[in-house]
Amino acid sequence: MSETLRDIRLFVAAYEERSFTAAAERENATQSGVSQHIRKIEDRFGVKLFARGGGTVQPTPAGESYYRHCIELLRLNEAANRSVGRFGTGLDGEMVVGLMPTMTRSVLAPALARFVALHPNVVVRVTEAYSAILTQQVRAGELAFAIVPASTATVGVKTTRFAYTPEVLVSAVDAEREHMRPVRLADLGPLKVVVPSAQNARRASIETYLASNGVAVEQRLELDAMMGTLDFVASTDWVAILPGLMMAQEVEWSAGAQAMRRFTVNPIDDPPLGIDLVQIEPARRSLEPAAAAFLDILAQETARIGRVWGERAGLYGVAGASS
Repeated sequence: MSETLRDIRLFVAAYEERSFTAAAERENATQSGVSQHIRKIEDRFGVKLFARGGGTVQPTPAGESYYRHCIELLRLNEAANRSVGRFGTGLDGEMVVGLMPTMTRSVLAPALARFVALHPNVVVRVTEAYSAILTQQVRAGELAFAIVPASTATVGVKTTRFAYTPEVLVSAVDAEREHMRPVRLADLGPLKVVVPSAQNARRASIETYLASNGVAVEQRLELDAMMGTLDFVASTDWVAILPGLMMAQEVEWSAGAQAMRRFTVNPIDDPPLGIDLVQIEPARRSLEPAAAAFLDILAQETARIGRVWGERAGLYGVAGASS
């Protein structure tokens, strides 16, 4: 990497981390080295890129403008460096991506099976976590991309719409409700609800819905373990509000495999509740061919599975997937 590109990478890291020390850790450099490289850029242009003080650095207007162009330059540089590899006989290398439990329970298996059959020489690593952790890993460049619920923009992260999924009420299979019949939560009486913690991006939307629609809650139980949540709900009279995408298999089983079902699933109606899922990736980096190929297959499978909830579900996945 040329000195000019090294300078730009260190500047981008300092901008996104708001700290020369954190930027140095991220780029395997020293704090003094980061400071010297940025000082060299400032001396070259005769303008301050950061205001320093109090242990943090804040970008100046010049720094804000320079950052926007730098991330585009880094993305173009990576694309140019990879262009020769596209003439090979197949995809190889390593791919590290992050998925929330919504995706790993339903979509990951069929998508991964298709991908490894097409590209057996790619080393695949999938990290399962909630959105806050995945977002930080994407920003640090540890993941090629992640699929998370839509939220506020994060500096250093590029966000693209991926899919929509309704939220559904999930209870034990012997619950006194007809499986797949739409329900109005306000009519169900006091509920004992398992909810994710406040760090989960879905928690705020669930609480807002409950409060604004007069849904009585008898008890709340916080669990940030999706498999634990499902096992707990399946064996008690507690309920959970979960993304319909991850419960799609229960819909398919309702037609002719009653004995295989563990849950009663009810679409939430009047009003409905749903979440938009987005694809996030480092703003400074373009997707490698393997990651782009896997993302395309993931979008196709998301759209296919999401269709059990109607035309709107999986809509963005349809738009993002190639034929």
